[in-house]
Amino acid sequence: RIKIFSPRHILNACLLFVVLCDRHSTMAEAGKDDSARKTLTWVGLFLGELRDGLTMINMQSAFLIASKHYTEKQAGALFFVFGISQFLFQTPAGYIMDYSDKKVHLLAFAAIATTTLTVITAMTAEENGANLGWMIFIKFLQGAVTALIPCGLNSITQGIVGTVGMTQQVSRNEMMNHLGTAIIVFTGSFIAYNQYPDIGTLFIVSPISCIGVVYFLSRIKPDQIDHDAARG
Repeated sequence: RIKIFSPRHILNACLLFVVLCDRHSTMAEAGKDDSARKTLTWVGLFLGELRDGLTMINMQSAFLIASKHYTEKQAGALFFVFGISQFLFQTPAGYIMDYSDKKVHLLAFAAIATTTLTVITAMTAEENGANLGWMIFIKFLQGAVTALIPCGLNSITQGIVGTVGMTQQVSRNEMMNHLGTAIIVFTGSFIAYNQYPDIGTLFIVSPISCIGVVYFLSRIKPDQIDHDAARG
């Protein structure tokens, strides 16, 4: 006897096929998201030196005072300008990151620019703050570009994990940020202790961190970021 499938059987088979395809797609998407999350963790680690510029600000201050004989007032003026610049550019930076589809490129640019300005600080600082006006200009630029870093990382994070996974991923990013900061502070302090009073060598940690940031950012694929979700 030949068994003829009823329309109901055919419909059930089609529904089963759709469910299996959807499950396969979800698993593939989860694998993709997991890969991007791991990459974000490494980005967060290397951003420990670059994010907000805080780590190298402390080291820059020690370098300027110990090696270039700046007064505390001169060093304080530099980093006051840095902080004010960063504050002024936070809102424009957030707007740019919100509406750009090149978030990864912008964050990489900010990392490279921050590192370049840090190295320029070490290379061009003159004894006793002789070129203080130039140094103030450098700190103003550095404050502006570092304003892109926190909002850039958070925007990319939300574009990858969405609002549901945002809390967990941000906490992981922050943990890696602080771990990266601790590693950099330990390394820089060790170099400065052994090289004192000529401690300019410690700035080598900045390019190394920048290379790590750019490398891991390059591993984030464009299709892993939902730019609409990143805008909240």
